[in-house]
Amino acid sequence: MKNIDMNTDEATVFIVDDDCAVRDSLMLMIEQENIKVQTYSNAQDFLDTYQNEVYGCAILDIRMPGLDGMQLQQEMNRRNIKLPIIFLTGHGDIPLSVKAVKAGAVDFLTKPVTRESLLSAVHSAIFESQRLITQLTNGEDARSRLAGLTEREHEVMTLAVAGAPNKEIARRLGISHRTVEIHKSKIMHKTGATNLLELARIASEGKPVE
Repeated sequence: MKNIDMNTDEATVFIVDDDCAVRDSLMLMIEQENIKVQTYSNAQDFLDTYQNEVYGCAILDIRMPGLDGMQLQQEMNRRNIKLPIIFLTGHGDIPLSVKAVKAGAVDFLTKPVTRESLLSAVHSAIFESQRLITQLTNGEDARSRLAGLTEREHEVMTLAVAGAPNKEIARRLGISHRTVEIHKSKIMHKTGATNLLELARIASEGKPVE
């Protein structure tokens, strides 16, 4: 499994809020943690400039002119932007925020936000971003390893990682026990797996992204 070496110095927090005072206050608190910050007064400016290879998190105001925070979340999902989202809300927006969390946001904060709650949410969101990128990278690596397998080898692998013994695999596929052994040897060679447990991990991580 690949480990992605990341830390908060490499992360960027994207703040989208139409209130200049809120943007400046959040930016100051986050930059004091040596985390890069980019601020936007509206959702469209963020969408126009965001580059997908950047990792970190987004802090979105719920109520904004133009696209509001909920609509921006929907558009980020549509564009497959994987940034974890923290919603910033007024007390009256809490039911909306709960709905937003159910749609995939990682947290919501109420205004005025304390430094402690803000930084706790930001660090958790950056950790989640790291996890998502590691998962994506491992998935791409696994799919690359599995790409060279034949259809029959895929069938043998699926049964093998499900725990079926060679005799059972042979019976279900209508091939000989020896042929199963040959297929398994080729599968291990092509995927680089050293044991069945590792092969099961590769098979799981290599499933197509939905």
